[in-house]
Amino acid sequence: MGLSRQYLRYVPAALFGLLGSAGGNAAMVALGGERGRGVAVAACEHVFVWDLRKGEKVLILKGLKQEARYLCPSPDGLHLAVGYEDGSIHIFNLLNGEANVTFNGHKAAVTAMQYDQLGGRLVSGSKDTDVIVWDVINESGLYRLKGHKDAVTQVLFLKEKNLLVTSGKDTLVKWWDLDTQHCFKTLVGHRTEVWGMALISEEKRLITGTADSELRVWDISYIQEEVKDPDEPESKKSKGSSPVAEKNTEEDETLELDESPEERLLKCSKVGSIMREGRDRVVTLATDRTGKILACHGTDSVLEVFSILSQEEVQKKLEKKMKKAKKKAKKKSEEEEPEGDVELSLQEEIQRVTNIKASAKIKSFDMILSPKGELKVVLLLQNNIIESYLLNLSAQVPQAVRASKISIGGHRSDVRTLAFSSDNIAILSASAESVKIWNRSTLQCIRTMDCEYALCSFFVPGDRQVIVGTKTGKLQLYDLASGSLMETLNAHDGAVWSIALSPDQRGFVTGGADKCVKFWEFELVKDESSVQKRLSMKQVRILQLDEDVLCVRYSPNQKLLAVSLLDCTVKIFYTDTLKFFLSLYGHKLPVLCMDISYDGTLIATGSADRNVKIWGLDFGDCHRSLFAHDDSVMYLQFVAKSHLFFTAGKDGKIKQWDADKFEHIQTLEGHHQEVWCLALSPNGDYVVSASHDKSLRLWERTREPLVLEEEREMQREAEYEESVAKEDQPVVAGETQGETGLAGKKTIETIKAAERIMEAIELYREEMAKLKEHKAICKAAGKEVPYPVNPILRAYGNITPSEYVLEVLKKVKSSELEESLLVLPFSYVPDLLRLFNEYIRLGAEVELLCRALLFLLKIHFGQITSNQMLVTVIENLKKTTISRVSEARDVLGFNMAGLQHLKREIEAKDEVMFFADATDRFEEKKRKRKKKEKMILAVV
Repeated sequence: MGLSRQYLRYVPAALFGLLGSAGGNAAMVALGGERGRGVAVAACEHVFVWDLRKGEKVLILKGLKQEARYLCPSPDGLHLAVGYEDGSIHIFNLLNGEANVTFNGHKAAVTAMQYDQLGGRLVSGSKDTDVIVWDVINESGLYRLKGHKDAVTQVLFLKEKNLLVTSGKDTLVKWWDLDTQHCFKTLVGHRTEVWGMALISEEKRLITGTADSELRVWDISYIQEEVKDPDEPESKKSKGSSPVAEKNTEEDETLELDESPEERLLKCSKVGSIMREGRDRVVTLATDRTGKILACHGTDSVLEVFSILSQEEVQKKLEKKMKKAKKKAKKKSEEEEPEGDVELSLQEEIQRVTNIKASAKIKSFDMILSPKGELKVVLLLQNNIIESYLLNLSAQVPQAVRASKISIGGHRSDVRTLAFSSDNIAILSASAESVKIWNRSTLQCIRTMDCEYALCSFFVPGDRQVIVGTKTGKLQLYDLASGSLMETLNAHDGAVWSIALSPDQRGFVTGGADKCVKFWEFELVKDESSVQKRLSMKQVRILQLDEDVLCVRYSPNQKLLAVSLLDCTVKIFYTDTLKFFLSLYGHKLPVLCMDISYDGTLIATGSADRNVKIWGLDFGDCHRSLFAHDDSVMYLQFVAKSHLFFTAGKDGKIKQWDADKFEHIQTLEGHHQEVWCLALSPNGDYVVSASHDKSLRLWERTREPLVLEEEREMQREAEYEESVAKEDQPVVAGETQGETGLAGKKTIETIKAAERIMEAIELYREEMAKLKEHKAICKAAGKEVPYPVNPILRAYGNITPSEYVLEVLKKVKSSELEESLLVLPFSYVPDLLRLFNEYIRLGAEVELLCRALLFLLKIHFGQITSNQMLVTVIENLKKTTISRVSEARDVLGFNMAGLQHLKREIEAKDEVMFFADATDRFEEKKRKRKKKEKMILAVV
């Protein structure tokens, strides 16, 4: 098959103009060993790490297609867990920016994540109402907890006990015991969604934020379980569960019908509430890592900061109060002394520090408290800005001071117009408040100039000035060298919807909402103040029409002018006489964009009715109507010197079409929301597009040929893979739907992994059969006959078939192992069990094999136990496994003891409480030395 027509592929080159997506959150990360210097923010599908001090982007953690939704740094600060829109989680290494671990378990967007204290486990909550606990070290899922009826909003590990607290939009706060993996308590005291939650006062209190201006505070009292005697804790607990506590903790009927109050691990009772100033719902509620500061914000621009008193401070305050009470009592009457009724109110324990007013709506925040008592807060704002504030808590009246603001690299609002300079180097983007000029190769913003609400724009020939048409009907002329506004003209009475440069480059034409098309020419004028002439523009002609003008375009020979009107037609006029030539009608809704090909033979029109029509310009006949997008077609432009054109739609896609063959060539997917406009470079090598997700994207033409048949085939494969993931999840025979489930989910990767295991076992069976045959042949011949080695085994270095199966098993991702074994047909399991026995006897990969073995036994228990052939295999496995596992445990125990011994040795030597304290002391010495040096210098 010869190539019918060769097209070149366009690929994504860069994402710019975006500082942080409002849909994600901000998380402080360490930069160069300095905590709180960097901030990680979601930026569409990527994660950007910004240096707050320099205002520079220092790292990009690249995602695939889905938007990043939630970021959570690990306790050691070396890793960042990122949850995505499709429910997947990637764990990135912050030193090199690589994603080492991927978890697939959720079916919808990840909404909350948290690491446990050591960073060994990660818990994630999602819109699909499930909570999943992952083992980060083993890179696998532990279990899925089901119980919430709506999206999960917050998940918190307790430091001291193996418990988990989760809150959801279903108004519930659930307590989970992770040892038994069940929900032992449900708080039902909230009337509206629980949007945020935080543990304070050494996990003795829980604060929840809902849709009103109250922050509810709950007291947590743990019921002691020191004594293992079954009778004793019961008596303790029955004493503890007073009728008051009973009343405060109504239980969720569905989960706790059979649960007696004796089995509870803790009591949770409401102690009161703190009032916020904001009247709307809580968006984020969090404490800093020390737990001394609590902050929250609603849907406005105010962050409220509270200080939480520690136990010692509470004790001091109580003593002061007691003294005052005693003095008062002495004054009143000398006899009695009030002891019992002195109590601290909640407002005294949790004090309001101050409010931080940001420059726009806050979407997310993170904070860090330095040892000196200075609070550093970073805010991600709705309008594409990252701000950081410093708050000195030791001051009498703490005031927030803005430390830095990252805003230059993006627009505050959606970009409505884009243009390329004639040398393909500069890109103009304009939004409701500013015009920015970008360097295409470095993607740096070179100029920012204030403007009114921009709708259309172009570079004046020579690329030294730009003209912008605005919503108020003005034309604004900017000089790029000085970055100043040179002139503003009132061009139309309504919005200037469209602007087009004439092919002779002497003037341009504008179309507006006042039903006029106006023709302008460039001229040089002399101001009284200056000697030199400057560029200006003057109106030369006007064409009055019956409807609002939405788009205007010149034909390349400047003979014709196409005008799209609000009555869904496109009228074509002769440029010289302004006489009417053709009317193109057929669209059901107004034509929002159009373009004429370089040779003037074709005009393509894109409409709000989602269709693109291709017309001949000789007679105005419609060549073809193409259903282009799933929503309005917002922009259309031909590639230079060809009949290929690009369209941008409100469905977030950019598509390339062939106007001769009427074929769809390729789709550029990347934007997550409506695409407003695009611009092609004059040489056709670059496309730049702007979207409602606040991002600008650059696409580059490669030299790679694109064959349509292959493209369609790839599209079908991608659709099939998507449909596989949406199919019903595999079920385990005889298992009922309970509170817990498997952490993973069926994806195309798990299916491929299962297929690889099946292929490996089939190869093993074939090779074993061949080996038998070969032995028989050798016996019959009475001599060694050469044995043909399988090419796959040879590629692996002449390994045995059973070793090959182990190799394949080792290559299955740890996080996908259970799901892969779940879809494996039972006919392969007996072979696997026999092989496992062989491997474990040799002591190879004991941990991995035990995990796989126990899982297979769990899911195929009935079939394995009823199979007579497997009885001996299982018996052998029992012996070998137990001995090997105890060996592995002994080795671990010995190593742990060795490390403990080394630690004691080092501590005894230096009399230092291990490494952490040593570094602190070193820092302190350094500080003192510097102080001394400063003092000496001052004296000198």
